[in-house]
Amino acid sequence: MPHIAISNLGFSWPDGTRQFDSLNTMFGAVRTGLVGLNGSGKSTLLRLIAGELQPERGSVTVSGDVGYLPQQIILRSRTRIDEMLGIAPYRKALHRIEAGSTNENDFDVVGGRWDVEERAIAVLAQLGLDQIIGSAADLDRTVATLSGGETVLVALSALLLAEPAVLLLDEPTNNLDRSARHRLYDAVQQFTGVLVLVSHDRELLDRMDTIAELRSGQIRQFGGNFTDYEQAIDAEQEAAQAAVADARRNVRRQSRELTEARIKLDRRNRYGKKMFAQKREPKIVMGLRRMQAQESAGKLRNNHVEALDSARSALADKERQLRDDREIRVELPATQLYSGQQVVELNDRRLPCGPTVSLSIDGPERIALTGPNGVGKTTLLEAIAAAGPWVPWRMLPQRLDIFDEDMSVLENVARKAPHADPQAIRAQLARFLFRGADADVPAKSMSGGERLRAALATLLLGEPAPQFLMLDEPTNNLDLASREHLTQALNSFRGALLVVSHDIDFLERLGITRWAELTVDGLRLSA
Repeated sequence: MPHIAISNLGFSWPDGTRQFDSLNTMFGAVRTGLVGLNGSGKSTLLRLIAGELQPERGSVTVSGDVGYLPQQIILRSRTRIDEMLGIAPYRKALHRIEAGSTNENDFDVVGGRWDVEERAIAVLAQLGLDQIIGSAADLDRTVATLSGGETVLVALSALLLAEPAVLLLDEPTNNLDRSARHRLYDAVQQFTGVLVLVSHDRELLDRMDTIAELRSGQIRQFGGNFTDYEQAIDAEQEAAQAAVADARRNVRRQSRELTEARIKLDRRNRYGKKMFAQKREPKIVMGLRRMQAQESAGKLRNNHVEALDSARSALADKERQLRDDREIRVELPATQLYSGQQVVELNDRRLPCGPTVSLSIDGPERIALTGPNGVGKTTLLEAIAAAGPWVPWRMLPQRLDIFDEDMSVLENVARKAPHADPQAIRAQLARFLFRGADADVPAKSMSGGERLRAALATLLLGEPAPQFLMLDEPTNNLDLASREHLTQALNSFRGALLVVSHDIDFLERLGITRWAELTVDGLRLSA
């Protein structure tokens, strides 16, 4: 059976940052969802399994051919689709043979792949790409003619064509519209080899056979899908919280007993001094009693101190079992909009990609903007920005590239709010989970989740306070904890929201009031 075996794996980055130290795990021929916080090493682990990175210690053993879909697919715009699919050499040899070539090398290249074009088109059709790549001639098209989501699906098609025994997918649903996601879900469910998948897509994770959690450099595997995993973690955390409560009560009890013991010893000491001063017993007897009292007091004191130290150590152990469930809790009264207050008015605006749209936003509406890949959702946001909303507004781009990378989080926020008191900014940043020295970390050193929280803080705490936010695929590349932080922050926002996303679960948790679907024919609005 195909499998992945990882033994005593150690890996560090060139700057000395240690990612793994003695990691041991195994993945069998099931569908495994790999989850963990941003920066925990999920993508790094996939690259180690795929052979893109080499461990400094230990081993990664893979039984069978590996197909790997990275999170970022970097291709030259002139790359042809058949080159992406890995079938260009076979097609060239086949076409030469069809043109009359009798060169043995051409026949050797083709081998038994006489139907290579038909197979490629069939796999592309399985992922819904038959509308754009429906014939052999379309295989000559370049990457420049594809949207981001279509490029992901072509890259996945290349893996399925190769029929690997082991399939590694890193955030495969990024940039995919709802229809494309479901086609990917079907392809994943039909795969029968070893599948290890990194994703924040709950619907996809709920189609897994097992969940592997990467935390603190180690992996724990949980049978069942993501919902089962969450229930298991919730039960663990409930038990851990009860254990911490017991440990805290024990620390308080031991502290109280130590205090009482010290009071008792002080009373004995004062009584002994009084007896010694009154000389009611022979001096040698009183000296012996004093020595015995001191020894007894020392034992009593040490016993209570040791008990308290032991209780504190037990509390620390129990607290380590608790997960960091910090929440973003921020008040944003200045973002308040009132019902009927005009925000955006866009009339018969023709987008460069084709459709003509009209959109009016009034008051604190929450609008979800959906639509197929390549239809122009980002272009629509840019058109609204160019038209000029009627209230203060901000846009959160997909790449979160709104920072001066050499400045700290505090400095980036202060640059957008020049009249705000630095201590007031620090207090607000603490609510975005940047506490103390965390606010002084340079932007270029932040993880994905930290960049998201810093971007939200920069947008929401700037002057003037925004009353309209546009967000372009904000959950891409976010771990589930960061996704929760994003939801918490946006639920504190009191203005209007326009959110581009294919993540229906995320949109529903925002309390969407209107749905807008952008198609080639225009914008369709529904409640």
